[in-house]
Amino acid sequence: MSRVHLPAPKEVRDLFTDLIGKEVEIGPAAPLAPSAKRPCTVAVYVDDRLQWAALIGMDLALSAHLSAGIGLVAPQGADDAIAAGTLNEVLRENLHEVLNISASLFNSVPGADHLRLHAVHHAGDRTPTDVLVQALTLGRRTDLRVGVPLYGEGVLSVVLAN
Repeated sequence: MSRVHLPAPKEVRDLFTDLIGKEVEIGPAAPLAPSAKRPCTVAVYVDDRLQWAALIGMDLALSAHLSAGIGLVAPQGADDAIAAGTLNEVLRENLHEVLNISASLFNSVPGADHLRLHAVHHAGDRTPTDVLVQALTLGRRTDLRVGVPLYGEGVLSVVLAN
């Protein structure tokens, strides 16, 4: 039986605030629905048996704002990525680091399954269909609007695999 911890919004806010070094704003959002018209970054987390256990999805705006914020890239760099519909290599590396550290959100509760980052499918790249289907799953998930100070906001979804 899976014992995957679904992070609370406060846990997400605290982690991102620590990473950015400024108070990140969190609020409720409609479920994130990645599609060709709405590019999203989707990170896949696995348990110790390499079974999919959770996903974290971010729309392009949050992907750009958060990765620029952690790397102290000028806000124009995030805006350029949003206009281009994809992240450049610097922003991809920064976001990969954010998503790797975000595994701690699942591992913060005693007794919960230990998860680790397995793969990142960046906004603007082709995301495998099975990953997209899982990202659209309703049920055990959290959908949040995240505001990154000095940059902008976007949508984040944490989805637990069935």
